[in-house]
Amino acid sequence: MDTSYWALTMFPALLLLLLLGYPIAPTLGAVSLGFGLLFLEPGFFDLLPLRIWGIMTNFTLLAVPLFIFMGMLLQRSGLAEELLETTSLLCAGLRGGMALAVIAVGALFAAATGIVGATVVTLGIIALPGMLRHAYAPSLAAGTITASGTLGQIIPPSIVLILLGDILGLSVGKLFMAALLPGLLLVLLFMVYVLILVRCRPAMAPMPQRLDQASRKQLKLRALRSLMPPLLLIGGVLGSIFFGLASPTEAAAVGAAGALLLAVLLGSLRLQGVRESARQTVRLSSMVFLVLIGATSFGLVFRGMGGDRIVEELLIAMPGGPWGFLLVSMLLLFVLGMFLDFLEICFIVVPLLGPIAQQLGVDTLWFAVLIAINLQSSFMTPPFGFSLFYLKAVAPPDLKLGVIYRGALPFVAIQAVVLLLVAAWPALIHWLPGLVERAS
Repeated sequence: MDTSYWALTMFPALLLLLLLGYPIAPTLGAVSLGFGLLFLEPGFFDLLPLRIWGIMTNFTLLAVPLFIFMGMLLQRSGLAEELLETTSLLCAGLRGGMALAVIAVGALFAAATGIVGATVVTLGIIALPGMLRHAYAPSLAAGTITASGTLGQIIPPSIVLILLGDILGLSVGKLFMAALLPGLLLVLLFMVYVLILVRCRPAMAPMPQRLDQASRKQLKLRALRSLMPPLLLIGGVLGSIFFGLASPTEAAAVGAAGALLLAVLLGSLRLQGVRESARQTVRLSSMVFLVLIGATSFGLVFRGMGGDRIVEELLIAMPGGPWGFLLVSMLLLFVLGMFLDFLEICFIVVPLLGPIAQQLGVDTLWFAVLIAINLQSSFMTPPFGFSLFYLKAVAPPDLKLGVIYRGALPFVAIQAVVLLLVAAWPALIHWLPGLVERAS
């Protein structure tokens, strides 16, 4: 019996069970086990322990818990509050300065944690009440926070980039370099949009009071004291990866140790905070690897039933060649991103698309960065963007979900523009890796 087309029904079955509220990791395992027992021989699952052993001994993936621990330490040490307050004061002379500060701190926090949920929740707790108290339009406050929080998808050291590099067989360090310029371009365009918006519609953000000269001098010293330590830590971690001094896993270990030392020196973290950071790291890392094991089982059965051959034939037969494949795959990832977490997409869908991209001659590094930007956009696209619900969970009850949707849409449009720019000019992602290669 030809089981190839039956394999395609694994995806609707999985999506249905997830929408019914079943957890992702055991659901992946249950769907793969059910289809495998129905359509394949029981001995087929003898291959699964070898796949799991390969995951558990993967040196690159060891960077995931280390970067999570680094981010959790920085989050719980109180540096986020200090960074936001200091940056807000630095932007005090500009209308919409607090929104600009949220974007800047969101970018820094993205580089420190690489975890979207943690960044959105942290900014929502710290920044949202202050923005609403200072008479910022609720839609602008909500949109700025959700957009800034999703920067962790694209700005290194992003967990998404680590996983994509491992799945697509790319150097994670090179992928970090390729994604840095598009990430900074997003930050710049977010800020430009806020400045234009508050200039055209002053009621969206109040004009802050200007500081006197003595206050500005004190602020500069405070900014130097609060901004330099995390900037040096992040710069050291990324610089060591970019210039080949350390692998991503080694740099992650140094970054985690540096974050712990920084928190101790600043006196902002107690033993309970370290324990809670370790506990959260174990919880998040366990979730990542359990999903990876479930997705490995799912992918094994899907390929065993011949589903990958059907998907390959369908996508290669698309009109337009590589560009047709690129358009269809980006639309598919965007839609799936509104329903599935990035982990499921990375572990289930990307392994199917990667070999097809290589077969069609698509630049894999370019393709990986496009995927990361795409997933970032879907994270905040109504009606099911995860970041929107993260913010709603910590927002005041009177901030309606519709207001959050309305605030997020302009930033989604900006992300779409950046996606099109990167698709049209691959030089945006090749410039920095090429520069570092020539310098080293």
